[in-house]
Amino acid sequence: MMSPDNLHSPCSTCASNPGCADTERRQFLGSVAAGGLLSAFPFMAAKAQGASKRPLQLVDADAEADFKPLRPTDLQIGKPLLVFPFDAQTKKPQSESRLNKLVVVRLPEDQMAPDTLARSASGVLAYSGICTHQGCEVKTWMAKEKVLGCYCHSSKFDLFDSAKVVGGPAPKPLAAFALAMDGEFLAIAPTSPPPTAGQ
Repeated sequence: MMSPDNLHSPCSTCASNPGCADTERRQFLGSVAAGGLLSAFPFMAAKAQGASKRPLQLVDADAEADFKPLRPTDLQIGKPLLVFPFDAQTKKPQSESRLNKLVVVRLPEDQMAPDTLARSASGVLAYSGICTHQGCEVKTWMAKEKVLGCYCHSSKFDLFDSAKVVGGPAPKPLAAFALAMDGEFLAIAPTSPPPTAGQ
């Protein structure tokens, strides 16, 4: 097994990995390549169309029932978690598409760039959980380098600075989402503009 601090995997593995090579992945990459970030995230497109004006909280993407919205204290510092947006009124996660997966991580606020800090809530940051290279999930924290890594092809992202690419083949940063508190729970900021992924 490969260590998180030495990510490397040949591209040929993607062809046999349904989580890496699928229709949604191709749609996501096409949307990002065309600059259509809003359309790349189904839950954001629904909010933009007015389907839901309610705050979207966050729940563990692995939860299958008894969904529990996350508080900042539920996250350990430097331990990323894949989540889905969650409608507290309908009690349903926005899990109909894997492209809705976000990665959240709690990090020291004094190490964040100013624009990154402005998008955080109690030290928690949220980014797309889908790599901008080949659409694999990104969730491996590399503690020595303080970056988030993609296991498929070793792309690395600096979450302290808008998830800019600091290694590997990814062409763009991960899309960043602004967070806010909805009572005691983390939520996607209702006044947040469409996600940004750098230039």
